[in-house]
Amino acid sequence: MELGNGTVAVVTGAASGIGLALADAFAAAGCAVVLADVETAALAAAEQQIAVAGVDTLAVVTDVSKRDQVDALASRTLERFGHVNVLCNNAGVAGGGDPWFGGVESWEWVIGVNLWGVVHGVRTFLPHLIASGSAHVVNTASIAGLSPGFSPAYDASKHAVVALTEGLHNTMTTAHLPVGVSCLCPGWIRTNIADATRNWPSDMAPPVAPDAAAEVVMKHVRRAIDEGMQPAAVADQVIDAVRENRYWVFPNPEFLESVVERFHRIAEHLDPAPSSQAMPGMPPREQIIAEVVAALAGGHA
Repeated sequence: MELGNGTVAVVTGAASGIGLALADAFAAAGCAVVLADVETAALAAAEQQIAVAGVDTLAVVTDVSKRDQVDALASRTLERFGHVNVLCNNAGVAGGGDPWFGGVESWEWVIGVNLWGVVHGVRTFLPHLIASGSAHVVNTASIAGLSPGFSPAYDASKHAVVALTEGLHNTMTTAHLPVGVSCLCPGWIRTNIADATRNWPSDMAPPVAPDAAAEVVMKHVRRAIDEGMQPAAVADQVIDAVRENRYWVFPNPEFLESVVERFHRIAEHLDPAPSSQAMPGMPPREQIIAEVVAALAGGHA
């Protein structure tokens, strides 16, 4: 689809990271931009940054895990602009804690934002996108949605986003509706998702502090993120996908080898197993295991 004057783009998780880069890229293309995020101060700063491009902007504080707040986001968008053309369901979090023996709150939070946020976004905005006559939906999944190994709750939520996005794409194409669909599956990107618990809901029991083993892994994750791709480069690829009506967006193609390996194992009916290769950006699995063992034994990783 064409982007520019008269196009209205809605981006969730727009106060930082990939979301802010997407808002900036749509503004650079001449689109009006609606920014949604749960962080009030950061959202206000993001709106000021985007407005510098000279486009109409609207910032709406939104917790995407809450259906009524996503409904309010759509209402504010339509009241201001009368239509919507692009929806980027980008808000996402990564929770901590032990997935099997820790509190269930981390699961509820991650699934609420990462999965239900996308469900609410699609269901609320889809009728208005169809009515616009030319529209596109971009759902931010993750490479974790195709190859698990990051954390069970996060992996599960992103697998679900990949599946529902494929279902949405097939529905739109089969019904010949004027809505393109893209599934964004990034790897290591320089965002602050490692600190996502700064937005932990006040009505939930506080998250449990990470143990020694988790701290070892998180040290490497933070380094990989710090050395990852700039969000602006991801946004450029998304803009191209929207213009070209392209489904898959893989900013970090180096992860695809492990994805292919996983699906080969599935095709051969083999049990799940860690990839034979080190995850891109991370040290060998044997090194991480050794560091975890040392940390649990009271040594220094």
